[in-house]
Amino acid sequence: MTRGFYIGRFQPFHNGHQNMVEQIADDVDELVLGIGSADNSHTVRNPFTAGERIMMITKSLVDTDLVTYAVPIEDLERNSVWVSHVQSMSPDFDVAYSNNPLVIQLFREANIEIRQSPMFNREVLEGSEVRQRMIHGGDWESLVPEAVAEVVGEIGGVERIQMVSDSDSNSE
Repeated sequence: MTRGFYIGRFQPFHNGHQNMVEQIADDVDELVLGIGSADNSHTVRNPFTAGERIMMITKSLVDTDLVTYAVPIEDLERNSVWVSHVQSMSPDFDVAYSNNPLVIQLFREANIEIRQSPMFNREVLEGSEVRQRMIHGGDWESLVPEAVAEVVGEIGGVERIQMVSDSDSNSE
């Protein structure tokens, strides 16, 4: 049995993430999804809590044949020990998946096999694009699985990110 590890902030979990999970599913029997920056929420960059992101992922992947585990990973400002921190928060895994150059380097230095996957429609399917569309009232729902749109609606996520994106300054 092979267990993979895929880390992301998933702010929110979007169709690009879903596509990546589907690609990874061809390689592994189980997949751990590490919820990065789990200690951050209620900001423009990280509007959703770790629990809300776990709901998004769990509901989006409920119909997949792949066994998945979503685990929160709090930020650690010491890159040299980041991989051991991740390992302490996660079930054991055999291979890690990432396209982030720093993450790739850190896993390589820890002698953990790292695989990259082609990104799916990256120019649009990016968390910052989804969040900007939420802030400005654009079509963000088409960029996320239906289950994510439902969770965002349930928690008032659009209203939250719009509120936290407002400034209280009077500058023009």
